[in-house]
Amino acid sequence: MTAEGHLLFSIACAVFAKNAELTPILAQGDWWHIVPSAILTCLLPDIDHPKSFLGQRLKWISKPVARVFGHRGFTHSLLAVFLSLALFTLKVPESWIVPADALQGMVVGYLSHILADMLTPAGVPLLWPCRWRFRLPILAPQKGNQLERVLCMVLFTWAVWMPQSLPENGAIRWSSQMINSMQNQFNHFIHPQSGH
Repeated sequence: MTAEGHLLFSIACAVFAKNAELTPILAQGDWWHIVPSAILTCLLPDIDHPKSFLGQRLKWISKPVARVFGHRGFTHSLLAVFLSLALFTLKVPESWIVPADALQGMVVGYLSHILADMLTPAGVPLLWPCRWRFRLPILAPQKGNQLERVLCMVLFTWAVWMPQSLPENGAIRWSSQMINSMQNQFNHFIHPQSGH
């Protein structure tokens, strides 16, 4: 996916995450924190490619990362996803520089990149260092980025106008409950004596 496609896709994912109330923090968060934060990190997984939009601007980081992991390696894996999701569980103090909703927006942006790359024929190595690629190749690069734009606009439109009265057993509500459960388990693991 192109840099433009990743930017559009991250905006659509951020709108979806907030409107779907993926987490309580996102549900109550400020649009001006969530969307810009998602945009800020949506190109970050491609830091492993020196010719990428971000890699060209941060070659001093990109080249060593590319040398160690290769393109679409660790930064596109479940390990990176897990580390990103772990940020959801952080209890951010009020005095911290980055607000909690912005931090979760950053995670949404990062994850949107991996999801978008899964829609290309190259896929992503979710089980890195295993080289298996996971893909649902609906975006063919030879067709240009028109299909990317259409997909992003459809997702954005649906995210804006999606029904707010989703059933409790719907996939979105289920994922929200799963994330809350993961957060509770992580907090219990980190602070076992507090009895969370």
